[in-house]
Amino acid sequence: MYALVDGNNFYASCERVFNPALRDKAIVVLSNNDGIIIARSNEAKTLGIKMGTPTFEIKDLIARNEVLAFSSNFALYGDMSKRMMRIFKDFTPDIEVYSIDEAFLDFAGFKQIDLKQTGIDLRQKVLKYIGIPVSVGFGPTKTLAKIANRIAKKYMKNGVALIDTSEKIERALKMTPIDEVWGIGRRYTSFLQKYQVQTAWDFTRLPNQFIRKHMSVNGLRTKQELLGIACIPITYNPEPRKAIRTARTFAQTKSGFDEVAEAVSTFAATCAHKLREQQHAANLITVFIRTNKFDKKNPYYANSFTLQINATSSSIDLIKAAKKALQIIFKKDLNYKKAGVMVSGLIPESNRQLSLFDDQNFAKHKRLMQTLDQLNSRSGLSVVKFAAEGTFPLLQAVKKHPVSSKTICWYNAKLYQSYVYIAKK
Repeated sequence: MYALVDGNNFYASCERVFNPALRDKAIVVLSNNDGIIIARSNEAKTLGIKMGTPTFEIKDLIARNEVLAFSSNFALYGDMSKRMMRIFKDFTPDIEVYSIDEAFLDFAGFKQIDLKQTGIDLRQKVLKYIGIPVSVGFGPTKTLAKIANRIAKKYMKNGVALIDTSEKIERALKMTPIDEVWGIGRRYTSFLQKYQVQTAWDFTRLPNQFIRKHMSVNGLRTKQELLGIACIPITYNPEPRKAIRTARTFAQTKSGFDEVAEAVSTFAATCAHKLREQQHAANLITVFIRTNKFDKKNPYYANSFTLQINATSSSIDLIKAAKKALQIIFKKDLNYKKAGVMVSGLIPESNRQLSLFDDQNFAKHKRLMQTLDQLNSRSGLSVVKFAAEGTFPLLQAVKKHPVSSKTICWYNAKLYQSYVYIAKK
């Protein structure tokens, strides 16, 4: 038996954890540049606010209904997600993190266990220790667990749904629209509706030959899953990414080299952290920048540059390389709207080619990065950063917490709490 646990309105719920006054109020979370709606509370959904709606199209609706809008804080959401996943592992060690707010739990081998009560206990524990409401759906396959989760979220007061008999499977499939089935996208939905397939149950009535011809073996696998035959196993160790990319659209354009370099340095450090998480090193780093192509008053400019580097996962090395690449493509007197960094040519860190010139620095950097990651893991966010990523938070900290000139402070005000780390020379 599988369970899918999903955080309800996850980004909005995270905002409410740190500001309880937001409960029962309509709130939305916006994308990086505050351009579109990426999360909504239930109250916002009842107002007809759709996911992915451009903010400017509903600004009157937001103002008229006093909807509270928040810029996204992905560092905070990522930390809350990790805490939530750790609680899931208290119930079973076999867990597949599917997304930032979803995970599959495998309960195979658990005998004489009350699954519904387990789901209730899990919800209560997450709510108590994290403050995030979750829905839990149980099913004999991952696809049915997805459907059970949808039912739990929409129809069950206790937030838990269990599909464990053929009668429950049939009832669940008949109440599930075909476009809500995991693995069936928009293109297949449009195609199937031409053949009067409106629900998941209708899909399971189609001949195997028809599904194989038009939807390949993946369509057959989905049908088997819907009928209760497990075909998609839990993925405990997902394949490492072949490239890692971090990019942002700026809320306000940046024109100075130092401004853009701070953003690029932050992206490079983020890529380095992700590399270390999957124990890989990068041989290539690409930096790209672009202006606003919709700004008719100014010329459009977009460019990128790739540097080959000694395989590394050090934030220091990648920041240095990223700034070097930026210098090559940066043009003065332009207003940049977006920038990003991508690292590629990834190899396992254990397969890194030895070098006569940088082995000593590599060893030093490795120890330093381990300490850096431990500090940030302990605090929950990247409170310890490199000066190249920007000094504004540092200046804020010194103003708010006066210290001597021989003291260094790292301050992060985005958490709704003040984390101040003071290290004397």
